[in-house]
Amino acid sequence: MSRASTNGHGPHVSTLSSKRRNGAPQGTRTIGPVSDLERHLPHDWWRKLFNSIYLKTDGDVVENNANTSREVDLLVQCAGLEPNDRVLDLCCGQGRHCLELSQRGFRQVTGVDRSRYLIRLARRRARSEALSVTFHEGDARKFRIPSESFHCVALLGNSFGYFEREEDDRQVLDAVLRVLNPHGTLVMDIVDGDWMRTHFEPRSWEWIDQNHMVCRERSLSDDRTRLISREVVVHCNRGVIVDQFYAERLYSREQIGSLLEEAGFHSIRDHGSVLAESDRNQDLGMMAHRMFLTAQAPVGKCKRKKRGPAFPDVTVILGDPRLPDAVKRNGQFNQEDLDTIEKMNRALAELTEYRFNYLDNHAGLLAALRADPPSFVLNLCDEGFGNDAFKELHVPALLEMLDIPYSGAGPTCLGLCYNKSLVRAIAQSVEIATPLETYFDPDDQSATLPSVFPALVKPNYGDSSIGITQDAVVHGSEQLIAYLDKLRQEMPRVPVLIQEFLSGNEYSVGIVGNPGSGYEILPVLEVDFSGLDTGLPWILGYESKWEPDSPYWTQIKYHEADLPEEEKRQLVDHSIMLFERLSCRDYARFDFRADAKGRIKLMEVNPNPGWCWDGKFNYMAGYGGFRYSDLLQMILQAAQDRVHSHRDGRPVSPKLRPAKSIKSVFC
Repeated sequence: MSRASTNGHGPHVSTLSSKRRNGAPQGTRTIGPVSDLERHLPHDWWRKLFNSIYLKTDGDVVENNANTSREVDLLVQCAGLEPNDRVLDLCCGQGRHCLELSQRGFRQVTGVDRSRYLIRLARRRARSEALSVTFHEGDARKFRIPSESFHCVALLGNSFGYFEREEDDRQVLDAVLRVLNPHGTLVMDIVDGDWMRTHFEPRSWEWIDQNHMVCRERSLSDDRTRLISREVVVHCNRGVIVDQFYAERLYSREQIGSLLEEAGFHSIRDHGSVLAESDRNQDLGMMAHRMFLTAQAPVGKCKRKKRGPAFPDVTVILGDPRLPDAVKRNGQFNQEDLDTIEKMNRALAELTEYRFNYLDNHAGLLAALRADPPSFVLNLCDEGFGNDAFKELHVPALLEMLDIPYSGAGPTCLGLCYNKSLVRAIAQSVEIATPLETYFDPDDQSATLPSVFPALVKPNYGDSSIGITQDAVVHGSEQLIAYLDKLRQEMPRVPVLIQEFLSGNEYSVGIVGNPGSGYEILPVLEVDFSGLDTGLPWILGYESKWEPDSPYWTQIKYHEADLPEEEKRQLVDHSIMLFERLSCRDYARFDFRADAKGRIKLMEVNPNPGWCWDGKFNYMAGYGGFRYSDLLQMILQAAQDRVHSHRDGRPVSPKLRPAKSIKSVFC
């Protein structure tokens, strides 16, 4: 067998084909004989994640209870685990080690794997057995876990060495070191590279069951550092159903020990070989002869994190109170806007490790930046350049042209998220539910309008609820056409979205951090519309943000969401997936709402969400025990660590939390 992994990273797998042509079975196309396996190896073969075929071909080992029990015995014994220890199973696959640990009474077990198929299977198995295990999707190099969260990280089942570059393997170890407590233990089993180079089987085949057969070819790479494998799975009636190539780096005991030491681990111990059994008593492949190792995280890990800011001098860029602002009440800055800025100034003044100055004169902004380029910019100009909401991306674009580092999303992300229909399409591509929607160009008089009501009508471009008022919820064709006419007059040439109105509960997820460095997930917020006057539609529209005299301003409340853990976890997973797919940076907010049947769907992505003291983002921070100044500090730290790590050419794990001790908020 291939045995490239028991834990979820594995061969390039095509989906099972059952297509028929002229009534005859048709399998997957195969490339036939290959003289050089390495030439056909995709550099990112591991991105094509395992499905049911993996569990068929490798199930005699990876679904073998005796193997799992034996490996967990070694894990518990060699790491000295206790029931209350927090354990991360990295590359957990279908969760076999996690579930075994939970069955043995370990209470705080988390599994991470890149394979959505295997993670979903693990969750189903945990539910069916009533086991309390948390599972997350994530890349082993940059998974979404807060720093110093675990006493032990396990890399079991030969789940190390899949990437094309050794530098990526080092990133995995850096990520493990980040989430381990000081004195924490890494446990890993890995094929003995020296043994495998001289003992691998160049060709093998076996029957998987009554209908499936698997044939394998193997060869060493040109530099002899990796074993390249090809696996062809054949159905007796349908023919070839997968033809796949994959590889694993071959580390000797000395090489893996050196790599662990270079990453910062110490007290590296070799606990001997791991035995594997096969239900079919056939080819064990990469699982045949494995080393079982432990290594300790350095004691001084925490001390190295205690450093000052990378850029203590910070320039804050804001909207211009001298200029008109079409979004604000009466088209200008009002007293409540000035009060908001003053509260932000006072909060930043509490961050004594920084020195702040402020730029809000947009007429002289370019000249000021050129004359005295800031070392770092805290970009809080969500009004847009010249207070033009359509020019929010212009400020970061200007900073990039001048090579000035700054906080928050880049121009590409801001431009993308400004187009709501594009965000919806990207969400759908990763299987995140979105409202039913019609794209309407106001210049197209022949467009087919939806017949499902109530509906929500809103501009395709923009934020801050521009163009969304209480009249945006329409209940029939006449109201719809009337509101379309209104938008055509107020926002000419702007396309309009006509969506199903989501009438259920509304939620927001707040994220601070960056991929590869860790995230702070703020407690999920829920909007309470129950205090609204009868007859008013339950929406967070323009009135709720810009009209203090409106009932939407005074009667809508917010509180921490009371959601089942599984639904909360899904909201967080979807938010992080979109954060990374849309190239958000440092902080972002994701808004969801349930439909009439309770199915939660994505509404919007806010890459530079409102930073004000009375906004959703600060409310969520408050639920987690953070003050307003703490939130601003976390955003600054995440942004500066990102910039600093890129300039150094190395990943940096930011300490997102402020100096005071606060209980972890991680969903």
